[in-house]
Amino acid sequence: MTMVIVGAGKAAARAVVGLREYGWQGAITLIGEEALPPYDRPPLSKASITEENPPTPILLLDEETIAALNATWIGNARAVAIDRAAKIISLADGRIVSYEKLLICTGAKPRQLAAAPRALLLRDFADALALRNAFTPGASVAIIGGGFIGLELASSAAKRGCKVTVIEAQARILLRGVPEEIAKVVAQRHGEAGVEIIASARIERIDIDAVYLDGGRRIAAQVLIAGIGAAPEIRLAEQAGLAIDNGIICDDHMRSSDPNIYAAGDCCNFPHPVFGGKRMRLEAWRSAQDQAGVAAENMAGGNKRFEAVPWFWSDQYDLSLQIAGVPEGATNTITRPLKDGAFILCHLRDDGTLVGASGIGRGNTIGRDIRLLEMLIGRQAKPDEAALMDQNTQLKALLKA
Repeated sequence: MTMVIVGAGKAAARAVVGLREYGWQGAITLIGEEALPPYDRPPLSKASITEENPPTPILLLDEETIAALNATWIGNARAVAIDRAAKIISLADGRIVSYEKLLICTGAKPRQLAAAPRALLLRDFADALALRNAFTPGASVAIIGGGFIGLELASSAAKRGCKVTVIEAQARILLRGVPEEIAKVVAQRHGEAGVEIIASARIERIDIDAVYLDGGRRIAAQVLIAGIGAAPEIRLAEQAGLAIDNGIICDDHMRSSDPNIYAAGDCCNFPHPVFGGKRMRLEAWRSAQDQAGVAAENMAGGNKRFEAVPWFWSDQYDLSLQIAGVPEGATNTITRPLKDGAFILCHLRDDGTLVGASGIGRGNTIGRDIRLLEMLIGRQAKPDEAALMDQNTQLKALLKA
């Protein structure tokens, strides 16, 4: 009997280790499209581009470790079909892999810019190398999209001496990601680094070396990047006839509509019990890890719900931005000021329940408080608002209360 994992990111790495951790003694097979075994992807938009020496991928599981876990690694392999009745997976090269239970963690793929096939994307290590090579001093870089990936790449390009313009169709950057107060801080820091942000922009056409906006403005674009979001990679699940709605539909145990198939990471949509069963699809490193741990435990015979509070971070120059919980579920927001201009916005429901925390500051000024607020969110706490607003109040005391 074999547990099979399709995908080779953070979720896949956690699942391999988790299956052994939770007592699975049988075979494990890990299938990935790239030649590289699972590696860390957050550095791709940052250190892999900006560090002085040629980068190498940060492996989460090397082949020696995979072998030590008595697992089989199949790289450079694309799973193309699942036969749920026979419990087999077909690979593009004709190979067949049988499974007892299957975990799909295929992640999400960046959306292409239909009007500009030349636009570069970022998903894997090869993409990061291509961007690194393109970010030469003085090069004009136009980034379509002012979300997290687009802005992280803008920061990296600026650090490498490029002339960077971010073109955003919405009224401001990070419109769906963070509150306006935090977006303003991020925009100001980009401006200080020489990055121009054009919001409420409408593109008229894209040429070989420029982007033209409505009104005739020309934006030089020797390098063009599409940062317009990502779509869950669900082709394999669709072929298998699994239930789909903005990702592979799972329950809170990470089971799909087929009890022998699980999903984890960016490709799945699940109900979160801490937030009243609200369905969500999370594109976050730690969520992928946590979901895969739950899936692995249940595949090995456990009965665990996914209850981890969502947490996300982004580095922009010397700024650290962190979000815990689900801020959009709030009706009331209060500010917790911290040292050196850092602050955290605490998001509460009408009944006073803390449901989210969004913070920004230099270095690690917000990390400790965000972590404690995350724990309060997980407990569905109703902390005293005056205490939240007072930076001298220790959040640990609220946890004890």
